Amino acid sequence: MDEQIIILFRTIMLYILILVIFRVMGKREIGELSILDLVVFIMIAEMAVVGIEDTKDPIMHTIFPMLLLMFIQILFAVISLKSKRFRDFVDGTPTLIIKQGKIDEKAMRNQRYNFDDLLMQLREKDIRRISDVEFAILEASGKLSVFEKEKKPDQNEGDITIPLIIDGVINEDHLTRMGKTNLWLRQELRKLGYQDIKKISFCSFENGKFFIDVMDES
Repeated sequence: MDEQIIILFRTIMLYILILVIFRVMGKREIGELSILDLVVFIMIAEMAVVGIEDTKDPIMHTIFPMLLLMFIQILFAVISLKSKRFRDFVDGTPTLIIKQGKIDEKAMRNQRYNFDDLLMQLREKDIRRISDVEFAILEASGKLSVFEKEKKPDQNEGDITIPLIIDGVINEDHLTRMGKTNLWLRQELRKLGYQDIKKISFCSFENGKFFIDVMDES
């Protein structure tokens, strides 16, 4: 019974302490957390769990490193405000994924970002076609900022991007859904001057037209 009371006391105490620490470190949305924020939050949470479970260890052995992490985080935040180089190192920098309608595959590879991620985040912003995008910037937080092209009056809002080729590989399932064949796709691409499927990083059929992005040479 005594151990249960100690666990109860430690739980309440560490819960209040964590609330204070997060309050002092400032409010940030989960999606806006930097790598450093995430590491600190995980470490603090882990320390709290260990501090609650290990009732024989003095509570100050848990509180001290938690407070230390809080002060380190505050110190780094102050340095980040004064040093852009340090801020870029800790938080990262935005990456241009689509520039003037052209997908930058090299930038995507550097960020470990794939076409499935891109399409998902575009759908989340109610953007149906990649061809509608003028610029897309992958922010340091992982969010995608999108700037659309001016919409044409004849565009069909019901059409969405259906990938037919990703990284040089034909998606047979999507072709079947469209009622088309592998041969049809290859013939249509040859008419447009694309002989080698493997050199196409992304291809879709949108609003009755092909959207094709060729792999970077580098």
